[in-house]
Amino acid sequence: MDRQARRRLAVLRHVEEVSGNVAMTCRYFGISRQAYYTWLRRYETEGVDGPRERSTRPRTSPNATRAEVIEKIVHLRKNYHFGPQKIQMYLRRYHDIPISTSGVWRILHRLDMGQLPASQRYKRHDRRWKRYEKQRPGHHVQVDVKFVEPLPKAAAAGVPIKTGGRSGKFYQYTAIDDCTRLRVLKIYPRNNQKTAIQFLDYLLSQLPFAVETIQTDNGAEFQSAFHWHVLDKGIEHRYIKPRTPRLNGKVERSHRIDAEEFYRLLDGAVIDDTNIFNAKLKEWQDYYNFDRPHGGPDGQTPYERLRQKTQTEASAT
Repeated sequence: MDRQARRRLAVLRHVEEVSGNVAMTCRYFGISRQAYYTWLRRYETEGVDGPRERSTRPRTSPNATRAEVIEKIVHLRKNYHFGPQKIQMYLRRYHDIPISTSGVWRILHRLDMGQLPASQRYKRHDRRWKRYEKQRPGHHVQVDVKFVEPLPKAAAAGVPIKTGGRSGKFYQYTAIDDCTRLRVLKIYPRNNQKTAIQFLDYLLSQLPFAVETIQTDNGAEFQSAFHWHVLDKGIEHRYIKPRTPRLNGKVERSHRIDAEEFYRLLDGAVIDDTNIFNAKLKEWQDYYNFDRPHGGPDGQTPYERLRQKTQTEASAT
């Protein structure tokens, strides 16, 4: 029996065995007579279990979040590791479901899903990275390379393979515009200055605006041949400081998005073939640029951000 129930039984016994007067007992224990008679009625009908603490939750909640909405929230949290703000944007944009960020947060914590990965937990203000954003499309484009573990053809077909059955390596070249978050992606089987130059030419053919500065780390693929090729295009090439990947933070963060929302959900669709890999990557790139809302640019997609910036510049002139 819980503590609350024992106290209520003690009140009932006090009237019978000590005071013999309901009003005096209620004053002594600091309760109302209505509460006393409620406990007495429950005790007479249910016995010892009657005075137990009962839930004050209403039987019906007309304004409660619908079950199908909660299912969508759980799906986005489990499969994509989205936070409350990103979930709220997705539900509003793709399902026309109006729900507040705080409402999503309460649902996640009620379901014991409120804990974020360690890399996203709270950090002191003096230890956080300072966010910045260029105001003009093409003013600053970050470029980086991500190693991708390929899936052998046998594994894609469902055939067990021995350890070391991988036949090659893939390298994802990624470029992201600092202002709009517009990205260009390409897979190559090798990582050297030749492929870096090829990707630069491909990047310039894909972007709908002129590029002023290319920013890279100090990797071997971005050395002299690549550097002079960038300058020959009339573009400035800037290296970040050694061992400071945070200075290329936007492209580094986009690689984590790739791992969480693209590669982890492929389910064997990627095999050891560059053409198939690039076809799948192009689908993901189009979704990222045209359909996926971003928390940084106020929930806009990169192309919505580009359109807004272009219209703003046009009206200013």
